[in-house]
Amino acid sequence: MPKAGPRSQRKAAELADFHRLAGKSCDAKARAMSDAFSSQTALVLFSGGQDSTTCLAWALSRFARVETLGFDYGQRHAIELACRDRLLDGIKGLRADWAARLGESHTLSIPTLAAVSETALTRDVAIAMGADGLPNTFVPGRNLVFLTFAAALAYRRGISHIVGGMCETDYSGYPDCRDETVRAMQAALSLGMAKQFELHTPLMWIDKAATWKLAHDLGGAGLVDLIREQSHTCYLGERGARHDWGYGCGECPACSLRAKGWNEYVAGR
Repeated sequence: MPKAGPRSQRKAAELADFHRLAGKSCDAKARAMSDAFSSQTALVLFSGGQDSTTCLAWALSRFARVETLGFDYGQRHAIELACRDRLLDGIKGLRADWAARLGESHTLSIPTLAAVSETALTRDVAIAMGADGLPNTFVPGRNLVFLTFAAALAYRRGISHIVGGMCETDYSGYPDCRDETVRAMQAALSLGMAKQFELHTPLMWIDKAATWKLAHDLGGAGLVDLIREQSHTCYLGERGARHDWGYGCGECPACSLRAKGWNEYVAGR
């Protein structure tokens, strides 16, 4: 392999400095956020997957009380809903303060979402790319519906902070995962309910490898192992095959992203 020249070495050094300074900035921001939200309650969109479990740990490290919300919308990987109780039990066992902060677990049924969706997540069809450049696992409006119902529940329970695992850094290209979409929803929900909501997306700007690292930073090896063993990501609902990163078919886009992130995380430790 050719040896890197001075210019490449300089760029690598600058990039390392950027990440070091960004890390310090994020740490300082996280401490400030923790202080600011230490007496408040958050509602976490909790599907039972890797991302939402990491977001739950993130919220538990910042808020005085945390409630969770899952959705049954006719998804073919509904097994993720069954994983939530095991994950919550595991979270409680990791840290006593987290156990004390965990509040109610909610589930809302939205069968209409599947009824109006002809997608690979709500129908037994092969996963493929559509003519619009999006995978047919895209459920139109899903996150918009989720956030609207979450805000309605939060409104009734006096909660202003909603946490979701949306990410546009290492994802399948879903337009409702973009930061621009989430910011627009925050404005619309706040206006439409005359209540100031804050939508938190701690994974928005990090890739899957960094998501694994964040889980370790928040809850150590115990949280990483809990996510590997008990969370569910596979679009096909496959729990039979055990991989280093957890259970899944190993072929669908969700499994591929999770496996790639795990391998990069392990290589970088």
